[in-house]
Amino acid sequence: MPLLSRRAALKTLATLPALRSLAANHGMYLSLNSVLIDNRVGWPDFARLAAKTGFPGTDVMLDPAMKAGASATNDLLSQLKLRPAVLNFPVVFQKDDAAFEESLAKLDECARFAAAINCPRMITYLLSSSDTPRDQLAKTYHERFTKSAQILARHNVRLGLEFLGPLHIRKEKRYEFIWRMNDMLAFAKECGPNVGLLLDVWHWHHAGATTEDIINAGRDRIVHVHFNDAPNLPPEQIRDNQRLLPGEGVINLTGFLQALQKIGYTDALSVEVFGRMKGKPPEEAARAGLESSLAVFRKAGVPEG
Repeated sequence: MPLLSRRAALKTLATLPALRSLAANHGMYLSLNSVLIDNRVGWPDFARLAAKTGFPGTDVMLDPAMKAGASATNDLLSQLKLRPAVLNFPVVFQKDDAAFEESLAKLDECARFAAAINCPRMITYLLSSSDTPRDQLAKTYHERFTKSAQILARHNVRLGLEFLGPLHIRKEKRYEFIWRMNDMLAFAKECGPNVGLLLDVWHWHHAGATTEDIINAGRDRIVHVHFNDAPNLPPEQIRDNQRLLPGEGVINLTGFLQALQKIGYTDALSVEVFGRMKGKPPEEAARAGLESSLAVFRKAGVPEG
């Protein structure tokens, strides 16, 4: 390793013990997600807002955090006493081969950064309908996620795939695609040992999944979790961008949390609430998301780390 690179690596590693000590001996914890505040605060002020409002974790914005560098990002998180929750998967897998290959070429650098900030988790979602026949699309996605997972594995980074349950998304395009939890889990397993689920309680509920499905999936295949609630409406009236704060709706959040606790899940639940706090000041929206979520944890008898 060149001397300059070695020095940079040592500087980054020197900041990791403080971050790891924050993560030690903790259970699952809440993280601020930018959707809750209507995407109105950029990095690094987003992390500062998470800390100010009492979140123990923050979703990390990949591009600006990478631009700042691993050392600066670790310093920031350490100073704010925040745990890094998750990074968005940067590969363009939905378009043509050229776009995929161009973005894939940058994945190794992104994965190295994820490992360096002690956040070895990336997530993305798969639309549950398409203009491409299901089998054809599944083949393409399988090839692309398998290639991606192999690169991520070099740095012990995991990839979480999100299934989308609401009826209107499933019917939006000509062909239905994967939308059930167990089907997405099976697909993820085929893509690699480091591929699992981004488990959004909203989609878990609207796809008709159960607490037993979570227990059967196990800790190793739940990469990350999104937390929110749903109104009591028939499937035809549900819209993905109209969600409730945890505890305001009809989702079995107690059972959901207790199932996660049972499998020993100790990573983040990002409070991802579309629409509900639109127009509210970011600090007010963040506090509301945290307080409502903590109330649900208390009701479920599950400690929040």
